[in-house]
Amino acid sequence: MRYSVLITGCSSGIGLEAAKMLQERNFLVVASCRKQEDVERLKSEGIEHVVQLDLADSASIAQGLKDTLEITQGSLFALFNNGAYGQPGAVEDLPVAVLKEQFESNFFGTHELTCLVLKLMHEQGYGRIVNNSSVLGLVAAPFRGAYNASKFALEGLTDTMRLELMGSPIKVSLIEPGPIESKFRPNALAALKKNIDVKNSRHQAGYEEAIERLSKEGPVSSQTLPAGAVVKKLIHALESPRPRARYYVTLPTYGAGMMRRLLPTCLLDWVMAKQGA
Repeated sequence: MRYSVLITGCSSGIGLEAAKMLQERNFLVVASCRKQEDVERLKSEGIEHVVQLDLADSASIAQGLKDTLEITQGSLFALFNNGAYGQPGAVEDLPVAVLKEQFESNFFGTHELTCLVLKLMHEQGYGRIVNNSSVLGLVAAPFRGAYNASKFALEGLTDTMRLELMGSPIKVSLIEPGPIESKFRPNALAALKKNIDVKNSRHQAGYEEAIERLSKEGPVSSQTLPAGAVVKKLIHALESPRPRARYYVTLPTYGAGMMRRLLPTCLLDWVMAKQGA
């Protein structure tokens, strides 16, 4: 049996690397992208099956899954929910519409797609759901409230789903990366400039520092890992007979997990407040 997997958010970074590495391992990979031009680009780069799927659009989700099942002949072994972006900004500066937009892509769309896939998996009697979260689904950092909230929500939903599926043939896992080589920072910079009124905020100085940081080329820190580090954990979640509930990726994630367990809230707040804008 050639295992099939649908991956969201494959235009770059983790999603693209996952599509490439799993295809090399003889998975029947269906990569999905929000934009049609990215669909065509991935096909030209050697990804065999690519569909258009916008997590902020219910019609696109339904059509993307329909196109996927035509490729996989009606079955699906796994769903890797990877599609997401980061909206920077202090909580007090986040318009409600911007927060809703963050959740449409990072949470509601993922939930909608997952529910559709779960129905299929129950019918076929097997399946795996792997949700890509973040170190910021474990601990909060200032000026990342929208992204923090979406990932905290994803973690809670995933943990609940894992409990509800206990005893079934469907396995659920979370991957929690820290800094990874991707286009996350350029995309976050664009979202900051588009949606936050920097000049009229009391956090203007912090935003200017954030813009400078997000504009820099190269790894965000010495602990940044390539996207393949995430895919290695994904492979275990897909291939192991007993996949883990959680997979940490990068040293900062291990550190955050330990701090959350061991530090009192006031001390954890002090450490995380040092992260700045």
